[in-house]
Amino acid sequence: MNRVTVDREMCKECEYCMQFCPKKTILKKSETVNKMGYYAVHAADMTDCIACGICANVCPEGAITVEKDV
Repeated sequence: MNRVTVDREMCKECEYCMQFCPKKTILKKSETVNKMGYYAVHAADMTDCIACGICANVCPEGAITVEKDV
């Protein structure tokens, strides 16, 4: 299964990853704040992930990595 990993301590809640994801189901906003006071995103449902990498590319903080299942 493809995998998206978010470093929640680097996330500044810009939501670009959520906006640009072609599947719109992978990333969700967290219910708790990180150390900087932001509601960081987290990978919620990886079953639809196509590992396109758009989320990682648009993240201005570099908080997202994508691993494609081979």
